[in-house]
Amino acid sequence: MGTQLMLMLWVFSFVGEACKKVTLNVPSTLEVDQIIGRVNLKECLSSAEGIRTSDPDFRVLDDGSVYPARALVLSGEKRSFVIQLSDSKTQTQKEIPVILEHQKKVLKKRHTKNTVLRRAKRRWAPIPCSMQENSLGPFPLFLQQVQSDAAQNYTIIYSIKGRGADQEPRDLFTIDKHTGNLYCHKAVDREKYDVFDLTAYAYTVDGYSADSPLPLPIKIEDENDNYPLFTETIYNFEVPESSRIGTVVGVVCATDMDEPDTMHTRLKYSILEQNPRSPGLFSVHPDTGIITTVSHYMDREVVDKYTLIMKVQDMNGQFFGLISTSTCIITVQDSNDNAPTFRQNGYETSVEENTYNVEILRIPVDDKDLIKSANWKANFTILKGNENGRFKITTDPETNEGVLCVVKPLDYEENHQVTLEIGVNNEAPLIRDVASRVPTMNRALVTVHVRDQDEGPECKPPEQYVRIKENSAVGSKINGYKAYDPETKNSNGLRYKKLQDPKEWVSIEEVSGLLTISKALDREAMAPRNDLYNITVMAIDQDGKSCTGTLAVNIEDVNDNAPEIIQDYLVICKPKMGYADISAMDLDEPVHGPPFQFNLASSSPEVNRIWTLNQVNDTAARLSYRKNAEVQEYSIPVTVKDRAGQSATKILRVNLCDCTHPSQCAARSRSAGITLGKWAILAILLGIALLFSVLLTLVCGVVTARKGKHFPEDLAQQNLIISNTEAPGDDRVCSANGFTMQTANNSSQGFCGTMGSGMRNGGQETIEMMKGHQTLDSCRVAGHHHTLDSCRGGHMETDNCRYTYSEWHSFTQPRLGEDSIRGHTG
Repeated sequence: MGTQLMLMLWVFSFVGEACKKVTLNVPSTLEVDQIIGRVNLKECLSSAEGIRTSDPDFRVLDDGSVYPARALVLSGEKRSFVIQLSDSKTQTQKEIPVILEHQKKVLKKRHTKNTVLRRAKRRWAPIPCSMQENSLGPFPLFLQQVQSDAAQNYTIIYSIKGRGADQEPRDLFTIDKHTGNLYCHKAVDREKYDVFDLTAYAYTVDGYSADSPLPLPIKIEDENDNYPLFTETIYNFEVPESSRIGTVVGVVCATDMDEPDTMHTRLKYSILEQNPRSPGLFSVHPDTGIITTVSHYMDREVVDKYTLIMKVQDMNGQFFGLISTSTCIITVQDSNDNAPTFRQNGYETSVEENTYNVEILRIPVDDKDLIKSANWKANFTILKGNENGRFKITTDPETNEGVLCVVKPLDYEENHQVTLEIGVNNEAPLIRDVASRVPTMNRALVTVHVRDQDEGPECKPPEQYVRIKENSAVGSKINGYKAYDPETKNSNGLRYKKLQDPKEWVSIEEVSGLLTISKALDREAMAPRNDLYNITVMAIDQDGKSCTGTLAVNIEDVNDNAPEIIQDYLVICKPKMGYADISAMDLDEPVHGPPFQFNLASSSPEVNRIWTLNQVNDTAARLSYRKNAEVQEYSIPVTVKDRAGQSATKILRVNLCDCTHPSQCAARSRSAGITLGKWAILAILLGIALLFSVLLTLVCGVVTARKGKHFPEDLAQQNLIISNTEAPGDDRVCSANGFTMQTANNSSQGFCGTMGSGMRNGGQETIEMMKGHQTLDSCRVAGHHHTLDSCRGGHMETDNCRYTYSEWHSFTQPRLGEDSIRGHTG
């Protein structure tokens, strides 16, 4: 419970901040809607929007007046409630505690003791009161007397509170506490304080309230002491010069600080002066201040700005009213009421033929409208004479002149002069009144003289066409490109030269320009085939001036190409595939192409028995086999013929294969069809030659050893081992008996077909000899002796006795020489 109470107190302090407590002295009986007092709400919350009370028996007005909502009898001496104020904009809430007290004490009569005060009928009520602002006095100025009925029986002390008494402006009003006379002590400005809401209080000498507080409003009567003032010192308005009568130009407005809705603030507007004075163009409504036009004679080109002196007077414009003035500047806006005009009716100029993109004439115009505006800017148009589009006219944005240019070359021989009709108007249209009186477009004639120029030959048209049949005979002549001299209108005196001929198919005769076929024309050699074959030709006159043109040759197709079957090799999986489709193409035009005819061209009964060929469409046929066909590769000749009878025969390789997909047979075909290239064959031959040379050397060595003295007799049984010291590997052993191959670490037998190469880094090739125990004692492996036969059949260790190449050479060469000598002598 204590926590809840603390929370409630905290919420109360946060939401509603308490203001100064107010105590009101009231009688014990309260009547409905009878004011019982007034609370200063502004002092607590000046921006209060919502006013509520915590006790529904009381209500509070916006000015703080407190009234009972029903008739009440106060049983106790005190009763309290809270006035709640709130401001939604600032989210602020404040509260004013109000305590109501009623008097039960005995009041003393004058010169009488122990007598109870009894209330009689009162005339304690607000008395209307006012005073003139800016009063001249004399001060203090008596306003009225306030009296309480209780003063008949008791001694009463009077006091006042409120703005002008105990609030700013303080001490402006005072009350005689004994008589209740109310005084003002100085002049008051109504524009600052229009009313003073005072409250009068009546107390007995011992401090008890004799009556309820009396609201005492003092109204300040207005005096016409403020001049009306315009809201602007200078007004700026704009109005089009073509405005009609009654057009609103603008509104002037003035304010008066005096009391509203009185003669002091009833204003009248008028125009004191217009500059330039004549004619009068404007008027102002006396009550609203709206300025309007009263004449249609405004002309910006004559007067572009008017100044008005405006007057405002209060007291409804009576002569004794106060007056103020302001300045109004009215700018006349330009309207397109002046059409542009040429300064002359006709102009002449000249230009040399064959020149273009040059300026030949500037045409000035006059326009009185505002410079640089759309009403002034000119638009030029060539109305006649420019049907070929050789001229163009634009507007110079700075000078507003028409700039006439030649954009395509003129031909003197075609026309010596050209006459143009030029029209001009504005970017903005003319206003209606002017457009109905004058033409919308001004016109002038321009004569352009074309000056002659010595010009070269003309290649017109730039492309000329000729038709030639392909495969025409070499040496045939055809018409070439024809140029002409514009002066003579013929081709006399012109020479021709070929500049470009991609295939070098033709030659050109210099004088006549005729083309001679120098090579056979092949339409199918062109890319693209259906395009024209272009030959570039230059024509030259006697002065060396030239022009170029293109001779487009259309090569007409002839049926000089037989159709060709596209496929070379087919794979048909049996039995999954029952056929294969073949197609053909023809390089000639379609008129010499499909439909094609397909036929088997084989004379072999086997092919005709197994295979059949049926037409599928204009360019394809279907090759089918019979069920008893064997799985193998067939060579099938097929003939294809075009519509004109041109035919060709091609032998198709057809692989009838036992497979599920043609790719399987293709892979087998690649593995089975591996062939050796020329470099592979050459390498094999070189290997064979090297082998024979080694064998020959061995044979010669064996023969010599048998006859020699220094080497053992079993030399023929020794094995030669070639060892490459640069890249050692398994030693290959070549036996002299049967050429058995044996490695040092492997007992398998075979043919030793290669020998290691020597050391490539300048080393010496070593030839190792494996010796039997019958000949070389040094051939021992782990203390054992081996014969050639034992080496040939069993495992052999690698620790063999070796002889270097130099030892071998020094031993064999003399003996080879001896054998050679013996051979010669023999």
